[in-house]
Amino acid sequence: MADTATYDKIATTTTLSSSSLITLSSIPATYTDLKLIVTNIVGNPNQPAFSMRINGDTGTNYSTSFFAGTGSTASVTNATSQNYLYGFNLGSTSIPSFWSVDFFSYAGSTYKTLLWTNSADLNGGGGVEKGVGLWRSTAAITSLSVYYPGANSYNAGLTATLYGIKAA
Repeated sequence: MADTATYDKIATTTTLSSSSLITLSSIPATYTDLKLIVTNIVGNPNQPAFSMRINGDTGTNYSTSFFAGTGSTASVTNATSQNYLYGFNLGSTSIPSFWSVDFFSYAGSTYKTLLWTNSADLNGGGGVEKGVGLWRSTAAITSLSVYYPGANSYNAGLTATLYGIKAA
């Protein structure tokens, strides 16, 4: 669990009904790094289920590289000049996924890098995804939007909590 001497909870939200978008905004620039924790159950397990935009940026300023594996398959994905960051879904319509995303030097004046882990039980088989992302902007991160692309949605109960890290 988060060390209360290092981590400050900035915001948390839980959806009460199915939703395709959550936004955490008014992120202060007073920390060195950020950590986002998301648990979700997806409505359509055949789509990339974890997509993010930073500061509402819809330009082609994102790059993503990740690998995923279950007990029987493995895959690698690289994408550049995307209009959002994304990861695949390891959960299902009944099994939650757990996402942990670290944003480094989020308030600095360089491009923003992030590292994430996605894990899910998959009915005892297990799955994990590790990825890195880049947002090609020098602006400080002031809002994060997590959304399910297309006409898909997360089931009720998605929980997202954002922490500020005082001294990484």
